[in-house]
Amino acid sequence: MYRVGDIVVYARDGARGIIMEIQGELCQVMWEDTFVSWEKLENLKRAE
Repeated sequence: MYRVGDIVVYARDGARGIIMEIQGELCQVMWEDTFVSWEKLENLKRAE
């Protein structure tokens, strides 16, 4: 289960970001370059 503040990696390209908000199966993520987007949980994995 993901929580606000978790550091995640986008499965398709390896970009890292921080979860800012969660709504259902979507997470608002602020990426390393400060770009913010809504992503499906299935496209994210927790950073190690």
